Amino acid sequence: MKNKIVFERPVLLCIFMFYLVVSSSAQTKNIPYAESKEFKLKFNEEGTHYVKLTFLNQVWLRYNESNPGTTVFGTSKLNTYDIGLRRTRIQLFGQLSDRVFFYTQFGQNNLSYNAARKQGLYFLDGITEYAVAKDYFSIGGGLTGWSGLSRYASPSVGTILTMDAPIYQQATNDVSDQFLRKLSIYAKGKLGKLDYRVAISDPMSLQNSTVQTLSISKNSLFSSEPGKAQFQGYFMWQFLDKETNLTPYTTGTYLGKKRVFNIGAGFITQSKAMWHLSDDAKDTLRSNMDLFAVDVFYDTPLNSEKGNALTLYACASSTNFGKNYVRNLGVMNPANGTNANASFNGTGSAFPIVGTGNTFYVQAGYLFKKDLLGDRGTLQPFAAAQYSKFQMLKDPMLMYEAGLNWLIDGSRSKLSLNYQSRPVFTQNTDGDYVSNLRKGMLVLQYQIAL
Repeated sequence: MKNKIVFERPVLLCIFMFYLVVSSSAQTKNIPYAESKEFKLKFNEEGTHYVKLTFLNQVWLRYNESNPGTTVFGTSKLNTYDIGLRRTRIQLFGQLSDRVFFYTQFGQNNLSYNAARKQGLYFLDGITEYAVAKDYFSIGGGLTGWSGLSRYASPSVGTILTMDAPIYQQATNDVSDQFLRKLSIYAKGKLGKLDYRVAISDPMSLQNSTVQTLSISKNSLFSSEPGKAQFQGYFMWQFLDKETNLTPYTTGTYLGKKRVFNIGAGFITQSKAMWHLSDDAKDTLRSNMDLFAVDVFYDTPLNSEKGNALTLYACASSTNFGKNYVRNLGVMNPANGTNANASFNGTGSAFPIVGTGNTFYVQAGYLFKKDLLGDRGTLQPFAAAQYSKFQMLKDPMLMYEAGLNWLIDGSRSKLSLNYQSRPVFTQNTDGDYVSNLRKGMLVLQYQIAL
């Protein structure tokens, strides 16, 4: 009917968000200002039953020295300048009863000048969860970041210490999952000082991935055959303050608000996830994906009056994706092609980030006193490095970066500057992949988070 009003999903969402804002305002007008900086609709007086809304936006301004042979839509580019939306996120979640919890997150990632336009919002997370024994044992399912391996396999993107999370820990990102989220059933909880998460995931089909083709070669790749179940877990022993496990996303820096010292260990394994051709190219050989990691996280205030703090993290990983597997990755890559002069890295800002072999990663940050810049916030310098010895590459892969966070209003309003140096690999006359060249990338990011 012509006169019938049809409410599309975005309209309904906006109406609901407006209702949340009005309700939150009405309920928080008598709450101290510092406690009311959130959109939260309470269902009981205690506030234990609620629905909450959050928002995050990260804008990048970037200069990148291109890998050799880089092209943008067929035009050679020695370097690139670009502006992009690294992440735009909305979270809607809540505790509907003492035992029932739901969590959704929608938005988009990596919108830049060479990305597909009008992508629209899509769901990154969508789970329902039931507390069998409150705090000790909860089970849930859906599209979720409850996964294994290591701390930053599921990072809290609003609290990242460095410019970006260590992406290599999201080992199957967009190959058999969706931006690290997987279709899973999971269990989580705390047993004293032990925080645990385990999950069984249904790998997404390779046919719908833009990361890897369906081809097969003598070097291992993810198999395009229907995937077998993926098993994973991560376990943390929390020596000092306990961290929340309300959502799967782990904090990067507490800005002096907690004393945290955790040692963690995790795994991801999947039978026959990989395949490659035999040396004579006559047979298809299949192999398991077996990933293991141990890590340590330390975050502590140094002086409670000054408000300064220290953040440290280190991780050691052993990853087996089968014979000679290596994946090059450039976050929100500013280029999309190569010519005859291309290096092993591929286009733009990509470099070997994950593969069969061993990886060591460290990061550190120091938070200056809270009033360093008066009412304009404070500063937090940081540095990080990834060292990987991949089976396919003769030389080790060493990426290092350093930068500065200007915390204007904590993580709510943050300006970050980061310089990253990456190696470029080429094949020598002996057929070995070696690195004798480095390229750099400079990024300025502005983040707002609510």
